[in-house]
Amino acid sequence: MTEKSFFAGFGGQGILSLGQVWIYFGMEEGKNVTCFPFYGAEKRGGIARASVTISDDEIDSPLVIVPDSVLVMNMDSLPLCEEMLKPGGIMLINSTLVKEAPGRSDIRAVPVDMTAMAEKIGDIRIANMVALGALAKLTGALKLNDTVGILKKFFSVDKHGFVPMNAEAIQAGFEAV
Repeated sequence: MTEKSFFAGFGGQGILSLGQVWIYFGMEEGKNVTCFPFYGAEKRGGIARASVTISDDEIDSPLVIVPDSVLVMNMDSLPLCEEMLKPGGIMLINSTLVKEAPGRSDIRAVPVDMTAMAEKIGDIRIANMVALGALAKLTGALKLNDTVGILKKFFSVDKHGFVPMNAEAIQAGFEAV
């Protein structure tokens, strides 16, 4: 199994953090992983992207040119993600912020109201964790067997108070698709 994914949004949506958490889960599940982040010079609101790969085999390159799956967190990211996604690939769309459907008919577009779900749980900043749960289920790349345990390993002890809300967001995303 090899899953090449591309996450795109704007600064402040947790795209880079999502990439780090995604591959951390993969490592904890015994997979080979790569993460190649990219972001604009702006502090918030600029572009944010992450290419991530999770595989049972060795990974040749951290660059994801033709992803198996993409995450579209904002409207500006839709054209790029639509262009690069392989035929038959999965496009997970944050339907709270992306109101247009992709124009391609050869992909599987899955809208999830991520930002609204995160807000209902307690903080719009965890929309990226809703995305993690949904994409894990859609791709099968992550098992998510010990979400709380892995999040506690990932976050420093002073951030453990955020683990329950993040775990709830991951579960909500998983159940949304």
